[in-house]
Amino acid sequence: MTDQQTATVEPSNDNLASLESKLINGSEKEQLQLIAQLIDLGEPGWEILMTFLPSSGLTPNAVTGKVYQSLYQIKQTKAQEFLQNNFPDGIIPLKSELNIDYRPLSHLLIEQKFQAADTLTRRKLCELAGKDAIQRKWVYFTEVEQFPPTDLQTINSLWRVYSEGKFGFSVQRKIWLSLGQDFVKLWPKIGWKQANNWTQYPNEFIWDLSAPVGHLPLLNQLRGVRVAASLFSHPVWSEEKS
Repeated sequence: MTDQQTATVEPSNDNLASLESKLINGSEKEQLQLIAQLIDLGEPGWEILMTFLPSSGLTPNAVTGKVYQSLYQIKQTKAQEFLQNNFPDGIIPLKSELNIDYRPLSHLLIEQKFQAADTLTRRKLCELAGKDAIQRKWVYFTEVEQFPPTDLQTINSLWRVYSEGKFGFSVQRKIWLSLGQDFVKLWPKIGWKQANNWTQYPNEFIWDLSAPVGHLPLLNQLRGVRVAASLFSHPVWSEEKS
């Protein structure tokens, strides 16, 4: 059988049922691997993903984020209509106590445009801090302490869910805690420092999922650790379940 003939073979109902069962019951690693396989099957595979997304209880996690992104990226009419009708702004509720619009950040992260999303994230943090921070284009650690938990959770969830769980402030914090809250050990662990040299922005940073876990989003570590320490100590993380 030629490659062309193989590509046109329709998956059997039994095979589709088996894949759907594995998607529902498999480990996170297995689920993430299955998503690409189902996308490659064409419409029968897309149907399984469109059924899975709302039936999952819409728990925003690495798997549901990847399902949404995969359907979004195929640019097929049926899938696009499904997403627009059911999840017009993605699967993360874009909540804000300060009426900040997180839709542009959501769209960048859904498309995995991580460098642009990183730049926009810093702007959003300045918006949270207030007009003085917006003018200076960076935040004080005392301003971080006052960030509304709802907004910080929205930003973090967007990063975590649309990066297959690799990026986000809570991810960085988890690594920091595992290292005994030692920032000297944290910077090389997440790829912000190599030997005694700081990673140079932007060319030496990695703007895709091949980056180390916790690599993004960036904080200005050259100003010291106080902003990062304030962020990692924010009370919002006691509400995070992952």
